[in-house]
Amino acid sequence: MNALEVVIFAIAWFVFAYFWYGGRIENKVLHVNKNRSTPAHTNYDGVDYVPTNPVVLFGHHFSAIAGAGPIVGPVLAYALFGWLPALIWVLLGAVFMGAVHDFSALVISIRNEGRSIVKIADGAISSTASTLFAVFVWFTLTLVQAVFADLTAKTLIEKPEIAFPTIALIFIAIIFGLMIYKLKINVYISTVVALVTLGLSVWAGTYFPIVLNYHLWLIIIIIYSFVASIIPVWILLQPRDYISTYLLIVGMLLGIVGILLLNPPITGPAYISFVNKGTPLFPMLFVIIACGAISGFHSLVASGTTAKQLDKEVNARKIAFGGMLTEGLLAVLVIAMISSVLVWDNTGNSTAPNDFQGFLAQSAEIVFGNALGRTIQIFGIPLMLGVQFGILMLNAFILTTLDASARLNRYVMQETLGVRFGGIFKNRYFASGASLVFAYLLCIGSGYQIIWPIFGASNQLIGTLALFTASAYLFGIKAPKLYTLIPAFLMLIITESSLFYQVFWSFLPKNQYLLLFIAIILFILGLFVAFEATKKIFSKKNIQLQKS
Repeated sequence: MNALEVVIFAIAWFVFAYFWYGGRIENKVLHVNKNRSTPAHTNYDGVDYVPTNPVVLFGHHFSAIAGAGPIVGPVLAYALFGWLPALIWVLLGAVFMGAVHDFSALVISIRNEGRSIVKIADGAISSTASTLFAVFVWFTLTLVQAVFADLTAKTLIEKPEIAFPTIALIFIAIIFGLMIYKLKINVYISTVVALVTLGLSVWAGTYFPIVLNYHLWLIIIIIYSFVASIIPVWILLQPRDYISTYLLIVGMLLGIVGILLLNPPITGPAYISFVNKGTPLFPMLFVIIACGAISGFHSLVASGTTAKQLDKEVNARKIAFGGMLTEGLLAVLVIAMISSVLVWDNTGNSTAPNDFQGFLAQSAEIVFGNALGRTIQIFGIPLMLGVQFGILMLNAFILTTLDASARLNRYVMQETLGVRFGGIFKNRYFASGASLVFAYLLCIGSGYQIIWPIFGASNQLIGTLALFTASAYLFGIKAPKLYTLIPAFLMLIITESSLFYQVFWSFLPKNQYLLLFIAIILFILGLFVAFEATKKIFSKKNIQLQKS
């Protein structure tokens, strides 16, 4: 088999799934109505609730959900289990689990004034479930902020030539926002201006590298995230994410066409073993590859920032279902490139310049950069420039996930503690700043490195709880619930199994008692919310929620 066949099949499958399964979910489950007003109009405030061009909103949504996940996850899964298990999980998971998860979270949110899935759990399941869900999500998002702030700072130190375009993108985004919202310039003309300017900044970055130390970069990143999370969404967050998406789209198109022209055979192993390096394929494959198949973080974005900007309800499938399938295609492209243009040699003696294991020893990001660089060499692009573009692309999306996380954490605090206790918890400056200060402390003390191993299971547990919340909501409005309930139970089995495995085969043998404690708490939380949701779903009491 060659990489081209894999990519063509994936494109055909995702296009078919968008119209077939996406249409079924839209019409038979969620009953999308083109005439219904969205919270962007009914709750318009010019800060968080802003009706947005669907092309721009797709860019914001896709950029926020993509991050490093659909790139790093497939690289690690391929190294452990081979390309075939990773490919099958992405192709099936993205359609039947991830896209349904994202789409339902978005639509249910816009039916409830753009509230987050965490807040919706209050009415759909119980106030206790919602409170536990909120605390868990807040700490998980804070961990994401710490890790991605650290990664961004380290990348800017290692590659100072990408610092200039990274900073320039912020100012380009602000100008773009002013052009389309205040000057009313056509979005496509504004896009061309922004992309040309961004291209010039990438070129300038090679001549004007910015060299700062880690602590200074970290402070700049934290301040940027704070500002991005409190100012009106149309000024910076939304246009920056939209412009960043073009980096990924261009990278994907170059990669796909490069595969088309190269037509490289897949030389890497299709399947390695069920257990490799002490890691079992089940359940860990389904935790390692989250973004690209299903990721709980997506439900927070869909019901957090995206729902507050959706202009028309009929755009929901394009943005949420389509965004997830596009991310799935990115994951497939990564699998196809790394298993074909890079050499697999597990002996440790390889001297090949494109050795997969050699790059992996540095980082998964280096693997991707070199795979993309070697794929697009066919266009005459110098290898090092292609590698630099791949790393810049990845870094841009790490930063979009970081600033989106800061804003989402503000929503979580304001919608839960703010509603319940009022006062300082409703203040957007405090709600944003609290998690960022905590994230900063985790970075400077390297505390996040201690608890990061539990993140994969934490992220998938969010997806599990979001699917149970969606199922309880659908039951309440008497809509078909099996489309979300079956994935919810499958994700519960996967997540609880991964936590069980980590407790007894990783944390306990290594005397990692903090991780052991957190894993047990998450295990109990997952069972509790699943029990509460199932009890609600199969009871005879209707749930008082806005009907579709």
